[in-house]
Amino acid sequence: MSDVGPLINDEARDTIDQQLKDALEKGANLLIGGNRLTEGNYQNGFFYQPTVIDGVTQDMNIFYEETFGPVIPLIEFEREDEVIEKANDSDFGLASYVFTNSLRKAENLSRTLEYGLVAINNTGVSFAEAPFGGVKFSGLGRENGRQGVEEFIETKFVHTLYLN
Repeated sequence: MSDVGPLINDEARDTIDQQLKDALEKGANLLIGGNRLTEGNYQNGFFYQPTVIDGVTQDMNIFYEETFGPVIPLIEFEREDEVIEKANDSDFGLASYVFTNSLRKAENLSRTLEYGLVAINNTGVSFAEAPFGGVKFSGLGRENGRQGVEEFIETKFVHTLYLN
């Protein structure tokens, strides 16, 4: 069983390299990871170390670009409305993750975050029986669940008036 698998292709590794380089040059701090895995069992795949960077700001590409890799950019905030504003300041909206002990915060964030998927106190947002998809440039429509089946149905409305 793999905990972290390979990326889709070498271009995905290049994207992560570029995002990390940009962030580190602009003041972010690498806490762990940050390198391609290319030796031993990893030499024939597109692997990247699980990576965490701190001090990410809105002038860094990784703040706005989708990464699709094992990278966690940590973004600081002081107030709940500030984190909502920062999180929604994106052209993308696939998934968001909230960790809190406050039910009020969880409910408010799940309503106000502009994302197709919101996970509260977990990272699981993809199940066969649940709709999967994003908003903004992260997609239109849904896969899985009843909503996913409806994406493949062509609905026709016929209104008939019989005349004598």
